[in-house]
Order: sequence, then structure tokens, then C-alpha cells
Amino acid sequence: MATVKGDVHDIGKNIVGVVLGCNNYKVVDLGVMVPAERIIDAAIEEGADVIGLSGLITPSLDEMVHVARELERRGVRKPLLIGGATTSRTHTAVKIAPVASFPVIHVLDASKAVPVVGSLLSSEGRVAYADAVRSEYERVRSEYARRSDARNFLSLDQARDNALSVDPAQIAPAPRKPGVHAFDHIDLAMLRNYIDWTPFFLSWELKGRYPAIFDDPVMGSQAKTLFDDATRLLDEIVSSGAFRARAVCGVFPARRDGEDDIIVDGSTTLHFLRQQGKKAQGLPNLSLADFIVDSSGLPDGTSDHIGAFAVCIGDGVDELAARYVRDNDDYSAILVKALADRLAEACAEWLHERVRQDIWGYETQAPSAVSMLLDEQYQGIRPAPGYPACPDHTEKPTLFRLLDAPSSIGISLTESMAMVPASSVSGWYFAHPQATYFAVNGILADQLHDYAARKAMDVADMQRWLAPNLVEGR
Repeated sequence: MATVKGDVHDIGKNIVGVVLGCNNYKVVDLGVMVPAERIIDAAIEEGADVIGLSGLITPSLDEMVHVARELERRGVRKPLLIGGATTSRTHTAVKIAPVASFPVIHVLDASKAVPVVGSLLSSEGRVAYADAVRSEYERVRSEYARRSDARNFLSLDQARDNALSVDPAQIAPAPRKPGVHAFDHIDLAMLRNYIDWTPFFLSWELKGRYPAIFDDPVMGSQAKTLFDDATRLLDEIVSSGAFRARAVCGVFPARRDGEDDIIVDGSTTLHFLRQQGKKAQGLPNLSLADFIVDSSGLPDGTSDHIGAFAVCIGDGVDELAARYVRDNDDYSAILVKALADRLAEACAEWLHERVRQDIWGYETQAPSAVSMLLDEQYQGIRPAPGYPACPDHTEKPTLFRLLDAPSSIGISLTESMAMVPASSVSGWYFAHPQATYFAVNGILADQLHDYAARKAMDVADMQRWLAPNLVEGR
């Protein structure tokens, strides 16, 4: 098992490894950021029966296709398991399985790993199981082709004609504290109050909303035990200051440049993508650029603004996890990293609140409870590069340069644009009350070429970065 090249996330992989180990499978964990050659060499050396790939960021999807091709080329035709937050049955069926003559199977979560591996290694049922998966994936590919029909999409020009026009009278005021602000050694005791525990349970395959999950007749007891273990460990982390929480943010003048670009602070250009799927009557085809008011619609001397942020839980996480691994306590080691992820998200939530109320200062009435914060009952959004509204990871270096993030808080990027430390969050702040989250799905060739030209990038390179979002043949 390995997290593929360029990706640093391993919580899900580690949980799968523990589950398989508890069921008497020998698991050889190669770690994170593992290139295809090393994965294949290790599989040969170990005589592996099954190979598992994990990844969180979208560039990992293309790397998994590369690994499958290399396995085929080198004749290592062992079943390949695909897992991780951004992976899906559709992507596995459409992009990975067709390049391999061996079974390629998407594993939804850790609880499915044991029966899948058992079926693949069964002397009696493995052929029937592989044939059933192959037939299912043929159906998935057919359904995907139907959804990708040209009649479901607009040209880029048509999509831009259906853009959202926001009310210029509702732009947020100029920031109280413009420029860049860095925060070091943020109080962990304070941050724990901003933790959203629901995703924590999901990472352990326990599906339910916190705290109602404790009353679930099936998983309530297990969830409560896990929560108690996590809070005990969190108490130790907070009291000892084992982790270091850092953050940086800034609010800058912004103006539109064309339909989908934004000029920040007079000289930095941000590039965004637009939805091209056909919408119901009255619904716009959105781009994040829509949430910045064109300067032509504002009084002289005024400007709209955009924010940027990056947070990380860095020093101490890997060291504490490694200590538990040395003590043969994989469970606690995974808990350490899961808690670091939750604290990073909590730090992002805390920082956004501080920006709204103090640094930018446009929020006049704060949410009355943390639960309202977690339900996003406030004005403004914080979309992250690489996620649905702005799926291009190559915008991250621009964000990091605006904030001088490597120097200010010690956060960096891998070649696949994964953030290091792994427990990191970054993104943009849009303050207009009409700003909302959305997904850019189904990018056609006209937008791909337009976007590559705007970014002065080779179309083939841009195609690789946006591969999970592109509509085949369009």
C-alpha cells in the first residue's frame, strides 16, 4: 500500500492497513509520496497479492492512472485497489480500469477493504467477482458517457452570457486592517472549541452527525469510545503544547479582468473556471470571479476586495505519531494525525471569523454559537484551490506568494501541489453576500484552451491538471 507520488495524506490508508492487519493480512506500507517505480519494485520484491493506492488531492487521480499503466507495461498484473477522498467508482471505472488487464477496484472505505481483498484472493470466487466488477464498471462508463453528452453543456461564451451579476451596492467595506497578518503559536485550547467532529467520525467510517451519532443504535457505542479516546489524547496535546498552530491571512484590493480573472493588489492575476453544465431557467453558470464587483460599477476611488489565507498544524505532529508507531500503537498514531487535521480545519474556521469581525470587519453580528459557524451561517465563503469551485491546484503558488506562506508560517507545496505539513488548509475569502459554494464540473475543450491561454500554460499540461473535470472528447 502507498500514498501516490506528490501526495502526503495517509490517514485513510493507515486505517485500511490496520483493518487488514487485524484480519491476518500482511500489509507492507510504503508511506507517502511514493513514485510508481518504487511501488512496482516493492510489489515484485514482496510477492504482493494485491496493491493498494491512496490519494487525497485531485492530481493523485492522474498519478493512479500512471501507476496502473506502469503495472501493465511491466507485466505486474495484480489486483489494484483505489481509495482516498477524491477517488470514486466513476473515476476508477472511466480512467483507471480501461488501461489495465487486471482487476481495478474502487474501495469506498476501510470497512470494505477486507471483503474486497477476500473476494480477490478466493480460490473459488475470484474470477466471478472480477467479472462482476468488470460488468459493473462497463455500466458506469456507459452512464458517464450519457451524462457527458454535448447536449448537457453550454459553450464557454454561452456560459459567460449566463454569469451571475452581483449587486455592487452590497460589496463589503474596505478592510480595517489591510495587508498580510501572521499568527504563530495559536492557542490550541481555544482552537479545540472550533472543531467540527462530524468529519472526524467519517474518517473512521462512522457516518453520522456529531453529537447525534452517539445515539445511533448501530455505531453509537463505537463512536463514543472513539470520541473519548480522541478527547483524552487531545487533552494531552493541548496541555503539553505538542502541536504548533500557525496561520497567515490578508485582504487585498481586487478588480475584474475580463470574465473569469481577478487582479489582486494591482498586479497579481487570479484565474478561475466557470460552470458549463446547462442550468434550470434563472440559475447562473458561476465562476468565483462573479463575486468580485467590476470596478465600472463602483463609485470613483472605491474598490472591491478579496482575501487569502493559509493555516497549518505543523511542528510536533509527525514526531508524536512516530512515537506511538515505535510503541506499536498504530491506533493512537492515526488518532494523532486525525486530530491534527481537525485542528487545522478549526484554525481555518477561527481565522475566518477573526477576518470577518476584525481584520476585514464586515460582519456586524457574529454567529451566536460555534454550531452556527460550522453550519456556515455567516456572510462570505472560503473556497480552496483544488476543490469544487476552483479545481485548479496550480493557483496555489499564487496564493502562497501573496501571503509569503513558506516564510511566514513554514508551509510549502509538493510537485503535485499538496500542502506540507499535511494538516494544512488554504484558500480565498469572498465577502459579497451573494457569494456561495458551487462545483465546476464538466469543463469543455473551449474553456480548457481559453484557461490555458490566460495562464500562459501549455494546453497538455493544463489538461493533466484538470483531467478529473474534463468532458471527454469535448
